[in-house]
Amino acid sequence: MTTLITGGTGKTGSRLAKLLHAAGHPFILASRSGTAPAPLSSNLGVKFDWADPSTFQNPFSFVSGGETKIDRVYLIAPTAVLDSLPLVQPFVDLAVAKGVKRFVLLTATLSESGGPGLGKLHEYVAGLRGGVEYTVLRPTWFIENFGTLYAHSIREKDEIFSVMKSGKLPLVSADDIAKAAFDALFAEQSPNTDYYLVGPELFSYDEVAALFTEVLGRKITHKHLTDEEEQALYQSFGLPKEYAAMLTAGEALVASGSEERCVGTSKTITGTHTLRQFVEANKQIWTKS
Repeated sequence: MTTLITGGTGKTGSRLAKLLHAAGHPFILASRSGTAPAPLSSNLGVKFDWADPSTFQNPFSFVSGGETKIDRVYLIAPTAVLDSLPLVQPFVDLAVAKGVKRFVLLTATLSESGGPGLGKLHEYVAGLRGGVEYTVLRPTWFIENFGTLYAHSIREKDEIFSVMKSGKLPLVSADDIAKAAFDALFAEQSPNTDYYLVGPELFSYDEVAALFTEVLGRKITHKHLTDEEEQALYQSFGLPKEYAAMLTAGEALVASGSEERCVGTSKTITGTHTLRQFVEANKQIWTKS
């Protein structure tokens, strides 16, 4: 039987693929490009686009002349969409009809079942019947965001921006998320519940800036923005207005301890990768041009 990884070339999907490859589990990587990243074989990729329902059948027709027996799916919903359920539900229903028996869905700490954003999708997957199993993984902010979202501001302006004030985050690595997904996909018995995914340390963004200062050898500061300033900045990156507002609102909750409350609970999975490890291993990202 085969595992399907949607978002197969993304931060967590690509790492999960490497874990499956190392363990000898068959899998297919679904992405808009239809390719698999090196060093994986390019023929492991299949074209899949949430905006194009005609591609939903592609993973199940992966083997010429017959259907691929996919029994597990790692589910990454489309980003920058306020309500992903209308886009994702038809695929979930198709997957169940094709024999998929286990879903591992990635959402976020702030995404409660039945709530806005990914909450409706969480609720739908958890309510599937017919013996379909599920795990919902709810990570906090990614460590890797400092190598993407904040890369330019750190490199060119020596600053990290946010509306988080002195709120703290248990920043988590995409590697730890991939490991949790692997464990959920292949657990002998599915837990049929949701888990917070956090890292081993709590950081305010002032403390993140201090760590970058130490490792990079130049002063990095945390620029405290207003909600309006941050929304405008996110929109300048090309994000829709409503999505930019949602991201800003989520960050503002950090100031009141929203992410600290996810640490050490009965449904918390704590990773092992640290922010310092990431910064020290990737200093070239923030080297000035």
